[in-house]
Amino acid sequence: MASTAQLKDFTQQVRRDIVRMVHAVQSGHPGGSLGCAEFLSVLYQEILDYKKDFSMDGINEDLFFLSNGHISPAFYSVLARSGYFPVKELSTFRKLNTRLQGHPTTHEALPGVRIASGSLGQGMSVALGAAQAKKLNGDKHLVFTLHGDGELQEGQIWEAVLYAGARGIDTLISTVDYNGQQIDGPTEVVMPLGDLKAKFEAFGWTVLDVPQGNDIDHIVEALKAAKALTGKGKPICILLHTIMGNGVDFMMHTHAWHGKAPNDAQLQSALDQNPVTLGDY
Repeated sequence: MASTAQLKDFTQQVRRDIVRMVHAVQSGHPGGSLGCAEFLSVLYQEILDYKKDFSMDGINEDLFFLSNGHISPAFYSVLARSGYFPVKELSTFRKLNTRLQGHPTTHEALPGVRIASGSLGQGMSVALGAAQAKKLNGDKHLVFTLHGDGELQEGQIWEAVLYAGARGIDTLISTVDYNGQQIDGPTEVVMPLGDLKAKFEAFGWTVLDVPQGNDIDHIVEALKAAKALTGKGKPICILLHTIMGNGVDFMMHTHAWHGKAPNDAQLQSALDQNPVTLGDY
């Protein structure tokens, strides 16, 4: 098990990877990636029961589906630093004919990537199929998903939420990156989400609300609490209140960095705020 200090160091290196990857090609999505760096680090370093020898069948291991695929820089960094593929491959991010495309896809056969997730709203539906397949096969492992809060404006999400509650898919843990921002502005301006806790509960889910969604200890506690609630007849939703751009002061609390790359000076500032811990690629 990783200590809080080790998880913080891991996350700090992930933040360095994110800003360096996006800067190198002047393209990508740093804001949401930075906001989810702690969550993905904890998930892969502390929570998931997964096999390092990746296979698409996912038998006898926990599965994770990234639904908000634009935060691929954080996902790729965590996968590489968790042993799925060489860390040096992060330098190929968004380049032609490489496996690390801007949004994860499956035809490049990148270990750790189970679905293409450039189009928002689909991850939960896929996860439900995987969870039901595990039940049919007698596999007691869990299925995890991550979604953006703006993604919840997609109708397919709510069809899947309804289905999961109605069918009692109680091996599913879905986390919402609840940062209140999306590409065109604050979610409350673009399309207010209302009371998400009440909505998920009305659809038959158990909901855990985590106000400090960038705090390592709170994330660990929430995910372990969610695991303890599985198998009780209801899917689990974690509302993780995060800060877009977390860890880089000039990117925080604004949608402006949803899909904007830092210049040279901004990159250096971001790196200075996150000293190297595990080693850059």
